[in-house]
Amino acid sequence: DTFEDIIAVVALYRPGPMDNIPSYIRRKHGEEKLDYLYPTLEPILRETFGIMIYQEQVMKAAQILAGYTLGGADLLRRAMGKKKVSEMQKHRGIFVKGAAERGVDEKVSDELFDQMVLFAEYCFNKSHSTAYGAVTYQTAYLKTYFPAFYMAALLTYESQAKKVEDWFGYLE
Repeated sequence: DTFEDIIAVVALYRPGPMDNIPSYIRRKHGEEKLDYLYPTLEPILRETFGIMIYQEQVMKAAQILAGYTLGGADLLRRAMGKKKVSEMQKHRGIFVKGAAERGVDEKVSDELFDQMVLFAEYCFNKSHSTAYGAVTYQTAYLKTYFPAFYMAALLTYESQAKKVEDWFGYLE
């Protein structure tokens, strides 16, 4: 329906987040109840129907729920993305303690941290997904409304790319 949908699908279509595509679709169409994981996350997750999709959402959740600074949230995002066990254990303690200071039950904050780890493992940042979404939309538009021109350009590009590849092969 919107460009935002394309951006979200680009971010979701990756190992891990891909499992959330059916739920995203059902929530978007009102066929599944929205779940924001914790009430204070609703403003962060509203645009994605309660599903954590973007790195920025993981970082903002850490800031709101556990009092992370923006820099600290970025370190958390990096640790999650690289699956550094020792770093993750350190951040789990910081997250749970910070969340407790904000009135979040320890069991709940522990579960939230686990869910954030799952989301963060393959998350895109939104700008990355937006750039890919723009190319996706433009390509679909050209293929739909100008198929002959699109295919001619694609074939021309491919034939030229092969020539350049062959040419560079002679330099070796």
